[in-house]
Amino acid sequence: QVQLVESGGGLVQAGGSLRLSCVASGSIFSFTVMDWYRQAPGKQRESIAQITRDDITNYAGSVKGRFTISRDNAKNTVYLQMNSLKPEDTAVYYCAAHQGIYNYWGQGTQVTVSS
Repeated sequence: QVQLVESGGGLVQAGGSLRLSCVASGSIFSFTVMDWYRQAPGKQRESIAQITRDDITNYAGSVKGRFTISRDNAKNTVYLQMNSLKPEDTAVYYCAAHQGIYNYWGQGTQVTVSS
């Protein structure tokens, strides 16, 4: 059973930065895609950043140019660098990994951006 553990969330002022980490219990190279989702109160969970095994990245329009997803296969870790944070970025952020028909999720980490 694959486990994903997120960390790095917290409270930050608007304009600030945070870096989220997602550590997998096994090799992340086995995953076709890894991504970050977020879910704000009263809203649906949305995908905001993806990275493939070939390091191809994709971003939601709401975070493009401010967030960067990256991976370190040696550390079995995927990162989300978040800059120029806005109050509307407040949400629980989840890491996900996809391998064929299997999808794995972390427990989430809270990010709160104050104005």
